[in-house]
Amino acid sequence: MTKSEIQQVKNRFGIIGNDEALTRAIDIAIQVAPTDLSVLITGESGVGKESFPQIIHQYSRRKHGQYIAVNCGAIPEGTIDSELFGHEKGAFTGAIGERKGYFGEADGGTIFLDEVGELPMPTQARLLRVLESGEFIKVGSSKVQKTNVRIVAATNVNLSQAIAAGRFREDLFYRLNTVPVQIPPLRERGDDVLLLFRKFASDFAEKYRMPAIQPTEDARKQLLAYAWPGNVRQLKNITEQISIIEPNREIDACILKRYLPMQDKMQRLPALFGVKDAKSFESEREILYQVLFDMRQDVTELKKLVHKIMTERSTPTVMATPSEKVDIPATAAVPTIIKPAVKPPHPVDDDIQDTEEYVEETLSIEEAEKELIRKALEKHHGKRKEAAKDLNISERTLYRKIKTYELE
Repeated sequence: MTKSEIQQVKNRFGIIGNDEALTRAIDIAIQVAPTDLSVLITGESGVGKESFPQIIHQYSRRKHGQYIAVNCGAIPEGTIDSELFGHEKGAFTGAIGERKGYFGEADGGTIFLDEVGELPMPTQARLLRVLESGEFIKVGSSKVQKTNVRIVAATNVNLSQAIAAGRFREDLFYRLNTVPVQIPPLRERGDDVLLLFRKFASDFAEKYRMPAIQPTEDARKQLLAYAWPGNVRQLKNITEQISIIEPNREIDACILKRYLPMQDKMQRLPALFGVKDAKSFESEREILYQVLFDMRQDVTELKKLVHKIMTERSTPTVMATPSEKVDIPATAAVPTIIKPAVKPPHPVDDDIQDTEEYVEETLSIEEAEKELIRKALEKHHGKRKEAAKDLNISERTLYRKIKTYELE
């Protein structure tokens, strides 16, 4: 497509930016739209993946059909099959009536499965059948039904790693990934950050009826240098906060820095504890887990070193003076001078064992995760949706963790 045609698509769907990778992703979405091929959209959380299924639907032959977006991570594991495929009356407790399900509702249209990497394994098997044959069975029924649905999926999970860990079906991945569309993170889009900031500032100025905020030169440099772990969503939220709170309409680097609390933490925490490859972590929580793992490994190595030193000190050795010449009869027993073992001032083995037990108790990943979840729930007064957003996990995952750790 020409640049002007792609620009029209950007204007229609509210996409801001001139980055080459972003433009390429839009071009692929438009090219694949007239087909019925499955599309897998990948990218970090907050990059704007939700716009691309709409582009695909609106430029396809199904544009007059139903378009349904489903957040797979927000539906509890026990009810997701019913939500997607429907159920018969009495299929389970609470099923007081028949339900058609999203795949039945979207027949002839497009269904967008967001956070598809969060689907449970049994649901993945059902989805694979729909992709292969267009068939599905309602919960509590034995009757096979047909559906003609175009499936577009999206995820911020590394599905290759999920496959290796046994959390995602490899055959389903290849079915969904017929045409891959990769959305670049904001930190790789260069000057698009400034374009988005200006657009958001203008929108909020109109919304709240106040002059638009303007970044100074040093603030613009800081906007470009920041990593933006929350991508476009984070930039929009920060722009809104500054627009509302700051009385000064000219925003310098000092003012901007107050609204980027994650920056110092993300930079200082790995360096403070010696964590390597900090850029590969997506959140502070992952960095914290790696710090705990590294600390435990260091203590284990220290224990081995102490054991080695004490063993060497405790081994009896023969002492002799090289300069002395002693005549010893052939039949006589050779006298030896034994160096007494150096006894440590404290029982080393007991201390080391205690240290290991303490480390295992205090550095337990499960305990750390449980404590993080508990604090997030307290912070948001039990609101699971807000707590899940704060922890950077799906509501369904949080629901499962709450049950596992008995935090209800």
